[in-house]
Amino acid sequence: MNNLEEILAKSINYGNITLLQHTSHVVEAIKVLSQNFGMDSNIAIKGAVIHDLGKAHPYFQRKIKGYNGETLYENYKWDFTHRHEISSLAFLQCFPKEEWNSLIDMIIGHHKSIENDPSQKGILDLCENDRNLIENHLIEFDSWGRYGLEIINEFGFDVTNISKEQAKNAIEYTIEYCENKSNGWSPWRGILMAADHFASAFMEKTVDHLPPLFKVPDLKYYLGPSRKSRLYPLSIIKTDDPRKHTIVVAPTGAGKTDFLMKRCKGRIFYTLPFQASINAMWERLKNDLSNQNPDLDIRLLHASSKIVTKQSCEEKLLQPLVGSSVKVLTPHQFAAIIFGTFGFETIMLDLKGCDVILDEIHTYSDYSRAMVIQIVKTLLRLNCRIHIGTATMPTALYNELLNILGGTENVYEVKLSNEILDSFNRHTVFKQNDFDETIPVIREALANNEKILIVFNTVKKAQESFKRLKIEFPDIPKLLLHSRFRRCDRVEIENKLKNEFNGDGSNINFEGKRPCIVVSTQVIEVSLDISFDRMITECAPIDSLIQRFGRVNRVRNSDTIGKYKPVHVIKPSGNALPYKMEILQKSFDELPDNGHLLLERDLQSKIDSIYPILDNKEIDIHIISDGEIYKIKELTNAKKAILVDVLDIESATCILEVDREKYLTANWENRIQLEIPINYKSIIKYRSQYEQLEVGAYPFVIPQDIESHLKYGLELKESDNFL
Repeated sequence: MNNLEEILAKSINYGNITLLQHTSHVVEAIKVLSQNFGMDSNIAIKGAVIHDLGKAHPYFQRKIKGYNGETLYENYKWDFTHRHEISSLAFLQCFPKEEWNSLIDMIIGHHKSIENDPSQKGILDLCENDRNLIENHLIEFDSWGRYGLEIINEFGFDVTNISKEQAKNAIEYTIEYCENKSNGWSPWRGILMAADHFASAFMEKTVDHLPPLFKVPDLKYYLGPSRKSRLYPLSIIKTDDPRKHTIVVAPTGAGKTDFLMKRCKGRIFYTLPFQASINAMWERLKNDLSNQNPDLDIRLLHASSKIVTKQSCEEKLLQPLVGSSVKVLTPHQFAAIIFGTFGFETIMLDLKGCDVILDEIHTYSDYSRAMVIQIVKTLLRLNCRIHIGTATMPTALYNELLNILGGTENVYEVKLSNEILDSFNRHTVFKQNDFDETIPVIREALANNEKILIVFNTVKKAQESFKRLKIEFPDIPKLLLHSRFRRCDRVEIENKLKNEFNGDGSNINFEGKRPCIVVSTQVIEVSLDISFDRMITECAPIDSLIQRFGRVNRVRNSDTIGKYKPVHVIKPSGNALPYKMEILQKSFDELPDNGHLLLERDLQSKIDSIYPILDNKEIDIHIISDGEIYKIKELTNAKKAILVDVLDIESATCILEVDREKYLTANWENRIQLEIPINYKSIIKYRSQYEQLEVGAYPFVIPQDIESHLKYGLELKESDNFL
């Protein structure tokens, strides 16, 4: 009998877990996952049992225990590339050959693509570069293979021996199988990755966290009488229509969130476009559902969710893993299902058969809109129920989505009548030639104790104007919000915005009606539940403007209906980035002026006059599937960072120079708090100017003092860039 306690799966820095312990944890996880994903549990368990047995190989044990050779010969002997997945394949011989293909899918690709891996360590990559591949992965097999056999026996499979020749045949079979792989995706790869990640996160506590993973949320809260009111017209419209999918078009404050939730029947993925909006939605859903579901697993998925949620360590570990009753996220976080980036198979399994809410879908433009449309197509293939919510949407986009979802036979369409829309009129519009023209307006509004929201299209303009306003109005409370703050500071700023500067009556300063100024970028547009008395904004596309206006006079009750508050729109000029000047000018021309009312019933015609056709960017070259035909080989991933190349998102990271040493020594969670997200195109021009660390998220180190950063956010010497 060999001592299984001496064979480690993880080093002392990662829990000092033995191979038997880790295997047991993965087996427990995969039992639950396979049942919920509708996969053969017998095969799944076998794959979990043998997936890491190659870690018993002396190469891996020497490395994990930090053993260095004592002679040149010894070091030469072990100087090769070892992948424990390949050594694990030796144990295929323990099971019927008709199960091998599924087991190979689980084992060989759970860390790497089988070919074109960025590190060239996929099995087919190594075949080209290492003529001793099989021999190296079976060195001393007669010795270390016994540990693998004993572990297999621990799980009730009676196997007494495998010869080295049999092990060699199994690896040879795998190589031929991988060479002949067809295009598509492998659920088996996805489930093993999911179970492995889950078990690695929780180790000996894995079993404790499995029971609630796939619990369907109880949504009775949204069906109660307290959630019905004619103030919120969607709350009194039936939701039990038998059609599978939903498209609902209604203004902000009409009750879209409740309506979309009531349309769900299973586990829920709730998507919104921006980090700030998903933070707020997570808080809201958690509060809504906690009474009926005290132990419900509701997750917030994005890089700084570890800061926002302030949960226990174990709850934080859950965030990126499979399962959960409700997940709140942005579509970018499951864009892997269309681009084929690493782990996409696990996300597809997690999504399969669930309800997916795509809220505020009108906010996406260009590549992001094309991405969302492709995501919808993939969700349909995964048998998801899709529920789309929007305040405004070009008819061309509406018709395309309706067609993709199967037309009126499959889609429950909900729109409000003109009479109801009239009750949502709440803004009078004034056109301004430039920002200078608004200074007297701001001065008078502050004298009247108004809370003013000022919105710019770029971070640079927001920063410059905020500095000017500090000089113009030194005694007035002011706040600057945009995306280029350290993540820990961004969360604090958002909380301050809601609790101190907000004018909806929920904050401590509301009764005294203190005037204030908040300066922001378009991060303010979506789902932050805040309300101001007046807005001054740069011109943006009309759909974005409508969203911005929704932060003014937002509170809806019997006293506010029929009362209007002003928005001032600055005429477009100069650099139009990040938008197109033609769209800005058309949007500006469509707006009323001189304090005339912006009519909700007219918004659709205004939007359609600006967007008569759907201008989708082509991303076909990047997506992995066109209908049922896949363009990616099974067990492989897209090699390039598609999200960086195609989508205009914050895909790079900066840190302050003052945080440099702290970042180098911090754990992954504390590093996240110090990071400042930034668009890759905005920072790449400085790659020779700023140091870039080679740890964590590979951040650029920016020499800005902390006091300046807390006031203004990250400042770069650059041309005007969009965030």
